[in-house]
Amino acid sequence: MSQFDYIKEIAKYGLENDQEQLLEVLNKLIEHSRQTKKTNFALQLQSILKEGLRSQQSKGLTKVGSKKYFLREDDREINELIIEKLTSDYTFENLVCSEEIHEELRYFVKEHQGIDILKKFDLPVSNRILFYGPSGCGKTLASYVLAGELDKMMYVINLGAIVSSKLGETSKNLAKIFRRASGEDCIIFLDEFDSLGKVRDYSQDHGEMKRVVNTILQLFDYLPQDSIVIAATNQLQMLDDALLRRFDLKVNLDLPNKQQLSELIDKTISKTPFKFKTKKELNEIIKLSDGLSYYLVQKAILTAIKRTLFDSPTKKEEYYINTGILKTLLLKEKEAETK
Repeated sequence: MSQFDYIKEIAKYGLENDQEQLLEVLNKLIEHSRQTKKTNFALQLQSILKEGLRSQQSKGLTKVGSKKYFLREDDREINELIIEKLTSDYTFENLVCSEEIHEELRYFVKEHQGIDILKKFDLPVSNRILFYGPSGCGKTLASYVLAGELDKMMYVINLGAIVSSKLGETSKNLAKIFRRASGEDCIIFLDEFDSLGKVRDYSQDHGEMKRVVNTILQLFDYLPQDSIVIAATNQLQMLDDALLRRFDLKVNLDLPNKQQLSELIDKTISKTPFKFKTKKELNEIIKLSDGLSYYLVQKAILTAIKRTLFDSPTKKEEYYINTGILKTLLLKEKEAETK
């Protein structure tokens, strides 16, 4: 059967309200999608199916204090703690960084792809990774790349909802997220991790931060090996030492050097018909971009391309980036960074 045949059957059984047949066809479509390399689609369908079944268990009138009542409340609370559940099409080809970092991340992926081999020899699996470095240097992108390479669903956690002013509530929220993610074989992504894992005597927190860090340490220690936690921070020095030691891999994603800037520019403009008129212009842009993050350089290039297009909207065989516009944008970004 083709994907379209499965979709037609899903529509048929859905309209007939035949849940048994509907679930059977949905599971067949998930398996078909995996076999035809549509892994992200399969993951999304599987997540929808799990959420739907869980929602059904908590539907209808419920007695306060019953199992169904607590299930519904738990679902509602956990959904508030998650910004997004996503799958990723990103691969290592999308990530610009040093070859050393590429190699570290590839081995991390290989461990999870070969998890059965490691278990056979009773070897631990690396499943806690910390990305650190300046803002705009690829920490979030690197997380998406790992999710894409591993074909795993990623939970992007809402730290604003996790952190609570109520005593002990932050630790409880963290435990709920880890418990749900552990049962779903997915990735937990914690951005701005320093807001949770501060040094335990860093500020006047009356012991609450100590409780949060201790909770994270325990959750890390009992994390199932096929689950993954990715944390990201711009403030490595603020993280507690004991917490830092729990990460299997710590990756410094720093500002790009000239070679990495050249690679970033090439990848950015390769998706457009635009190019630089001369090699000299390109070298001038690389030199001017030194000291800026990947994000700021890419943003400036894309903005310059759009403005070049609006200034010369007529159709041409070749499109050249207006480097005057691009230089002005890069200089503005440098000025903003020094303020």
